Amino acid sequence: MKIGLIKEIKDKENRVALTPTGVRALVRAGHLVQVQDGAGLGSGYSNPEYIENGAQIVSVEDAWASDLVMKIKEPLEKEYTYLGGQILFTYLHLAGVSKSLTEALLARNTTAVAYETVEDDHRRLPLLTPMSAVAGCMAVTMGNFHLAKINNGKGVLLGSVLGERYGNVVIIGDGVVGQHAARAADGIGANTFIAGRHPERVPTLKRKISEDLQFFLSQPDRIAAHLETADLVVGAVLLRGARAPHVVSEEMVRRMQPGSVIVDVSIDQGGSVETSHPTSHSKPVFEKHGVIHYCVTNMPGAYPRTSTIALTRATLPYVISLANEGIQALHKDMGFAKGVNTYRGYVTCKPVAEALALMPKFKKFL
Repeated sequence: MKIGLIKEIKDKENRVALTPTGVRALVRAGHLVQVQDGAGLGSGYSNPEYIENGAQIVSVEDAWASDLVMKIKEPLEKEYTYLGGQILFTYLHLAGVSKSLTEALLARNTTAVAYETVEDDHRRLPLLTPMSAVAGCMAVTMGNFHLAKINNGKGVLLGSVLGERYGNVVIIGDGVVGQHAARAADGIGANTFIAGRHPERVPTLKRKISEDLQFFLSQPDRIAAHLETADLVVGAVLLRGARAPHVVSEEMVRRMQPGSVIVDVSIDQGGSVETSHPTSHSKPVFEKHGVIHYCVTNMPGAYPRTSTIALTRATLPYVISLANEGIQALHKDMGFAKGVNTYRGYVTCKPVAEALALMPKFKKFL
């Protein structure tokens, strides 16, 4: 199969979908890998490194004209013209982006396979997990940075000073993002609170993170109470394939202390905070009701080397399967098939169809 590796054009998105080592594995399996000129530079991988591992360096047009196209983020409007009947394998987050992308995928009969909805045998999300982990760790780093008074924050340092804990971090969601954020916050010595829906998980969370972790039920009144004393709030809510619910209302934000920070990691699925809207690495924050909002839709792009390596480790077995067997690979693996979001002009992920009011265009893939 001919596989195209695309250079990202999203603002300051420096990740690339495969490392040179990943390319080598595909070439050894008998496939032709065409890397767009400069695709790996942001992650520290040069054209010669890809050539040494068997790839060809090609133009953007040639890379897109492949049987299987690999990216990191969803195609932007200027890339729609390259869409066709190929298999597109990338993060899509269709429920959280503009409807126009989904309509373009349908109109061009693109088989769009989304990393974020692929499941393994245990219903985990193996291709979303690496970037969720990076984003969770980042959330505390970015929150601490924007809490600085010189950045218009309230001037609270999250961390331990001479054995005393400073700063309150409230994390809404106890999945991969939430757990990594909690570990990062507790690790630097902040008071760490995590909201979840399953109190039976508390012993496991404390064992994995810290005995000092404070759990509370994710209910509107309890969230509101914790937000009034929060310095950093991390939105870490996920509904598979669907638009994220607004678990933090505008009124809750209005009652937060001025200079507090919200990092809405759920923003690529629409955001879990009512006052959130997408931002970029170039302009990462905005202020609403005196609260600083960090809502960058491609957070792990800030740490592309780590992110690219971690993602390649997760995706490579799936890429090899797709390259070897094409669409049949999806028919043989029900979890992999759940990654198919559009196919032959239909939306094949029901939460996406519901979020975008495209149920007349919904059809099950299998």
